[in-house]
Amino acid sequence: MSRIALVTLVVDDYDEAIRFYTDALGFRLVEDAPRPHGSRWVVVRPGEGQDGTGLLLARAVDDAQRARIGDQTGGRVGFFLHTDDFARDHARMLSAGVTFLEAPRHEPYGSVAVFQDLYGNRWDLLQPATTA
Repeated sequence: MSRIALVTLVVDDYDEAIRFYTDALGFRLVEDAPRPHGSRWVVVRPGEGQDGTGLLLARAVDDAQRARIGDQTGGRVGFFLHTDDFARDHARMLSAGVTFLEAPRHEPYGSVAVFQDLYGNRWDLLQPATTA
């Protein structure tokens, strides 16, 4: 069986990114290890288990990488955070200062609202519709 284990997210600063993803979004810091030349291997994951896809927070090291911070998907929603309780997580994220770009809406596929991370990358907070 294959699965995507990590997705790289280019960030400006390791510590501010860790704070945002752990404090505002409720992710867990699962690894923060020093690497050569002052870089770090920083992995955060949502949820309780170790099986879900994680984010590798990679600090930009040159102008080309810095130009991609906050616009890694050309302005499209590029990340999808599933929840089992949309109202709870939406309220918690709002109280933590997360910027939502729209009011929650209910679609055939579930409850959803677009938010942005601290750099401007667009995310969907999504509670998928249940199938009976």
